[in-house]
Amino acid sequence: MTQPTPNQALIRPARAEDAKALATCIDAAYARYRARIADLPPVSLGIEEDIAHSRVWVAEVAGEIVAGLVMVMGDGFVKLVNIAVQPEFGGRGLGRQLIALCEVEARRHGAGEIRLNTHAEMAENITLYTRLGWQEVERKGNTVLMTKRL
Repeated sequence: MTQPTPNQALIRPARAEDAKALATCIDAAYARYRARIADLPPVSLGIEEDIAHSRVWVAEVAGEIVAGLVMVMGDGFVKLVNIAVQPEFGGRGLGRQLIALCEVEARRHGAGEIRLNTHAEMAENITLYTRLGWQEVERKGNTVLMTKRL
């Protein structure tokens, strides 16, 4: 395995000891939404359980966790539960790398699609997912269900 340079991200499976740093990263990534979305759930809640029971990946730069991905394997699909990049590391392609990793893992699992839920007021996320080949399939209240066929 090639070691990343100080400004490159190392993407690896999360470990139990990563929970606090990953929760901090997730909370930082969602802070801009919390200010404008009153019903945004606590997005980092339960990250310890996610690491123990789901597939969780982190991206590190210089030993600091700066992004994360949480996914759950279903029967014929994978649920992308959470993806987050610390704001100061946005625009470097980390989110896209993590989405690509989710696709690789889903294919390896034999899944035919990936599913996710996002908030209707996160229009920029819906736009990004649409550009990446996702389709909106349903809206329930403020929840938007999107899928991507593999």
